[in-house]
Amino acid sequence: MKLPYAEPFKIKMVEEIRQSTPAEREEWLKKANYNLFNLKSSQVFIDLLTDSGTGAMSDQQWGAMMTGDESYAGSKSFEKLHETVQSITGYQYLLPTHQGRAAENVLFSVLVKDGDVIPGNSHFDTTKGHIEIRKAHAIDCTVDEAFDIEDPHLFKGNIDLKKLEEVYKTYPKEKIPFCLITITCNSSGGQPVSLENMRAVKELSDRYGIPIYFDSARFAENAYFIKMREKGQENRTIKEIAKEAFSYGVGMTMSSKKDGLVNIGGFIALNDAEIFKKASNFTIIFEGFITYGGMAGRDMAALAVGLNEATEFEYLESRISQVEYLGNKLIEFGIPVQKPIGGHAVFIDSLSFLPNIPREEYPAQTLANEIYKEAGIRTVEIGTLLADRDPVTRENRYPKLELVRLAIPRRTYTNNHMDYIAAAIKNVYDRRNEIKKGYKIVWESEILRHFTVQLEKA
Repeated sequence: MKLPYAEPFKIKMVEEIRQSTPAEREEWLKKANYNLFNLKSSQVFIDLLTDSGTGAMSDQQWGAMMTGDESYAGSKSFEKLHETVQSITGYQYLLPTHQGRAAENVLFSVLVKDGDVIPGNSHFDTTKGHIEIRKAHAIDCTVDEAFDIEDPHLFKGNIDLKKLEEVYKTYPKEKIPFCLITITCNSSGGQPVSLENMRAVKELSDRYGIPIYFDSARFAENAYFIKMREKGQENRTIKEIAKEAFSYGVGMTMSSKKDGLVNIGGFIALNDAEIFKKASNFTIIFEGFITYGGMAGRDMAALAVGLNEATEFEYLESRISQVEYLGNKLIEFGIPVQKPIGGHAVFIDSLSFLPNIPREEYPAQTLANEIYKEAGIRTVEIGTLLADRDPVTRENRYPKLELVRLAIPRRTYTNNHMDYIAAAIKNVYDRRNEIKKGYKIVWESEILRHFTVQLEKA
């Protein structure tokens, strides 16, 4: 008899979570202005808002924290992190930051200026925000298959070479500071980018003299998909695949709260000494000295261990299999989700789920709120609220997909929780025709509005 799969870890500590009543959730949601970001964590039973910084660290990581060196400059913790990042990425220079968006802020302060365009594969919210706040423009060059949830394409995060070359032909080289490859591509459903596509983007970009940078928050998950799906990669290690991927770029930003397996932290890794020097100045201004950059020594020590753990096949198999388990449960119930299932989350197509809700009433946010009211599960809208307004016309931007993301924290929940989530969403799906109205905005910020927007029922 073949032995069933078992997770390659055992649980060492637990945290109590409390289930609430439907009446309590209705009142809490109203007080939160129907924005799930405004809920208290004590009001949430299962929290799928994000996988960023919400996972469980290993005993080895906790042990490393006890030996963290808190020296202001040149700490041993920085040296260990630098050595680890060099080993995994091949990049020479390291600038720690307190999280991924801080890395974007520092690097884009060097590279991005008014009027620039940055092509890439579905830039995520903070990335686009850091581009647009500098009066530049993000241009989405993702393959069309990414926007058909039923298409079985194995690498929906890929960049469409024709779309990318059109950008290179349309704009002068001086207006294109870099091409950005996001691995995995969050906004298209946690979908991977193939090594073949990275090589092709590199070859095309070289012809036009455009450097490549990576948004690397989930680079290890991307490498896992390459190993499992891309011909000729099945016998390589995750670390080997990741290192080749990074060889096609000149630098990267990292939110370590994802594939770094820590609760806080980020970094920039580079091969260009001049860019490093310029970015160092902004690191000192925005973050801290260049060998800690907003991170405590103990957190850098935990991150060095986490990066190595996250690039081991056994961990990734456990992590991604759980996400796939939830996705398959929802598919069994007839729930419309992005296929294939992504690496860090399951993405529900709210336009198919709630066809009666007009887009100007934010169907993805409507669905996310209904899931919370049903079972105390907090998810997040990846749709029109997140897409924000056009910076020139100030009109809503309606993305091709209106998604609700179920982001699974790493090493945190069991498959019993996944079963609970799937049953709750099926209950909402069974009463979907009763949901007639969405929401309207009563207040919003000028950029990245989805974090703080205030809504009321339409």
